[in-house]
This record gives sequence, structure tokens and C-alpha cells, in this order.
Amino acid sequence: MSERAAPTVATTTDHPIGEIGVDRLNTRLIWAYAAPRTGISILGLLFTTYLLKFSTDVLLIAPAAMGTLIAVSRFWDAISDPMVGYLSDNTNSRFGRRRIWLYGAALPTAIGMIMIWSPPTNLDAVQMIIWMAVALIMYETASTCFFVPHGALGVELTPNYHERTRLFGYVHMISASGLILGLIALQLMNMSEDKRTFATYLSVFAGVTVGSLILWTTWLLPERQDFQGRDGASIFKSFGDILRNKHAALLLMMYFIETFGVSSVLVLVPYLTEYVLPMKEYMVVVMLCYVIPQFAFTPFFIALSKRIGKKALWAIAMWGLAVTFIAAFFFLIPGEFSYLIFPGTFMLGIAAGAAAVAGPAIKADIIDYDEYLTHERKEGAYYAAWNLIRKTSASLAIFATGLALQFSGFAPNEAQSAETQVAILALFSLLPGFCYVIGAMIFMRFSFNEAEHSEVREALEARKQ
Repeated sequence: MSERAAPTVATTTDHPIGEIGVDRLNTRLIWAYAAPRTGISILGLLFTTYLLKFSTDVLLIAPAAMGTLIAVSRFWDAISDPMVGYLSDNTNSRFGRRRIWLYGAALPTAIGMIMIWSPPTNLDAVQMIIWMAVALIMYETASTCFFVPHGALGVELTPNYHERTRLFGYVHMISASGLILGLIALQLMNMSEDKRTFATYLSVFAGVTVGSLILWTTWLLPERQDFQGRDGASIFKSFGDILRNKHAALLLMMYFIETFGVSSVLVLVPYLTEYVLPMKEYMVVVMLCYVIPQFAFTPFFIALSKRIGKKALWAIAMWGLAVTFIAAFFFLIPGEFSYLIFPGTFMLGIAAGAAAVAGPAIKADIIDYDEYLTHERKEGAYYAAWNLIRKTSASLAIFATGLALQFSGFAPNEAQSAETQVAILALFSLLPGFCYVIGAMIFMRFSFNEAEHSEVREALEARKQ
């Protein structure tokens, strides 16, 4: 293969931008793998934090209706996520079993992004709901076709216990740079007098950027040939194996509860800073306090994980998030400006960053345990399960948030009642706080550590001989 040729399936671990399946990954390979996440994070942050508010305040869709649309689009993933994960594991092509999916996801992901934020201005209420439903289904399906194979490909890049922490840690750090750009876009959105026009221009720019980055990095990335044809099980057996993996089943339970709680947080930040606390002009500053430590402390988290272990790092992060969220309900007073929100959000960012470094690396390790049990490589099925849990739990949280806003008496672009303010604050603080408490208690039972992973890897290497 010439250095300028587009890579197909790697027949060895050698590649111009670095070797795969090795103990130490080339930094260029990590950057090539993570680059699309930067572009996706720009609109991804707006999707999480501002789509509901944009829909209720700008597009004038009722909160319960928009919450239902988002929930339906996420429940569609109950079908699309497992199918993409299974098909990705069982795909055989000259581009590899992952990269062919990434190529196919580029254009529809870009189109879905543009459609969500650029609905035609001449639609009536019913037509607007239909348009948003189609846009959300397209985007969710296309993003599944990207995220599941892309996450699975990351697991395949290295089997090393600590190198996976480095890989996913720096992927998170690179993604955080996209979140910072997303916050800048959010600030410009808030400052814009014509938010609808601004959203159109931004979505076109982000859609083209994301589609181009996916194509470019997929062209660069190598893929392991020896993992093709290593699943072969039926779709029901593939996902049944996940539930039979005791470590995976426990993590899925914990992850569902944790995600349900935290999904309401970013959605409610715009509502909290405008309708509960007199801090609308500080909304982006508050969110920067959350994002910047995730970017800045990543190298420290990687080093700390190697010293105290991934499980300890993740557990400390969850308890830190639980305590900080619950404390926020008692220290933030509706109608009063509070400087405590800045250090509080900074602490949340530190804890969330630690969890984002340790979590994906642990998930990658238990896929090796599955191979030890089943003799199969089904990273796609596992990432489909994580993706499905994340989206389903988040959709339920957003659906519940939309209902809570509507039935608490929320009225867009008006001063809110005391009951509505307390409801928003409780959803922002107590809900995620108690979910993290429950999640942390479940996680205390997780037992797959570095020593056990080392034994599994030795057994897998012996099989190859």
C-alpha cells in the first residue's frame, strides 16, 4: 500500500499514521480517530441544551409535543441501534466492517443536522411537527450508523488496559474542544435577533463540516482484517450474550439510571438561567465552567486512572456529581443571583470529565471478557447497547422534562410562577443527584479490574497460538 493510497482493511498492524492492535498508539492515529467528534460536538451541544427551548420559544411547538417527538425519535433507536450494531459486526467488505458504515453515514448525518435547525418558515403547526419528526428520525438513524461503528473501531485500535484510557481520554478532550465551539455558537444564538436565520446558517456550516470530517478521517483510518468474520451469531444471541456478561449487565443498569438523571441537566440550563436565576447573560459562562475542566484536566485523569484504577476514578466521579447536584437545590435560590453556580458547575465539570475518561475504557475492557466467554468479537453489538441505553434513557428524561414543564405551568417568554421555578430547579439538581447516588451504589458491585483483564488477554493470546 502506498503512503498516499486510501486504506482498505489493514492486513497487518502497520499503517502510515500509526500501528493498530499495539500497546502504544501514535498520537496522529488518535487525532485521526477523534476528529469527527469535534464537528459533531458543535451541534450536539446545541441539540442537548437548546433544541427543546429553540422549538418551544422560536418554532412555537408545545413543550409536551416536542418532548414527545424527541422521545419517539430515540425510541426508534430501539430498532436501529441493535440492527446497526449487529450488521456492523457481520459486515465484510474491502473497506472493513466498520469503515463502510462510516462512509455511508456522512451525508445523511449532515442532511439531518440541517433539517432539524432549518425548517421552512411557511409551515403550519401540524406541518412543522411532521417536518421535525422526519428530521429527527433521519438524524438519529444516521448518527447511529456513525457512532456505533466508530466506537467499535476505537475498541479495536488497542487491547492495552491503560492505553485504552489514554485513547478515550484524549478523544473526550478533543470532543470537548467541539463543545467549546458549540458554546460560542450558543452565545451567538442568544445574541442573535433572528435566531431562526442564525440557526439555518449555523446548521449548514456544521453539517458540511461534519460530513467532510467523517469522509476524511474514514479515508485515513486503518482497520483490523483479523476481526472480520469473528461474530457470526444471530442477532438475538449477540445481544443475549451482552446480558449474560455479568460485568456488562451491571454497567448497563447503572448507565441507564445515571443517564436518565443527567440528561435533564443540559436541557434545563437555558430555562434555569433565564426563568429561575437572573443569569441569562451568564448562561454560556456557566456552561464554560462545566466544559473547560473536562478539556483541561484530561491528562491528569489519564495519569490518575493508571495510579488508582479506572473503577476508583469513575466511582469518585459519580459520588462527586451526586453530592454537588443535591447541594445545588439547597444553595440556589429562585429569583436570586448566586455566584456559587460558577464553582459548583466547575466541580461538576471536573467530575464529569473523570467519568468520561474512565467509563469508555472500562466498557472496552468488558468486550474482551465477552470474547473470552464466546470466542466472538462483537464490539458493534456492545456499542449499540450503550448507544441504545443512552438514547432511551435520555429520551425518557426529556419526555418527562417536557411534561413537567407543561404541567407545572410553564409559559414561554414570560415570568414563571414560584411553583414552576421550583420544578425547574428540582429537575436540574435533585433528579440527577439521586440518580448518581443509585448509580454509584450499583457500580460498587463492579469487579472487573486490571488483574482480571490481564488474565483474559493472556488467555485470548494463547488461543491465537
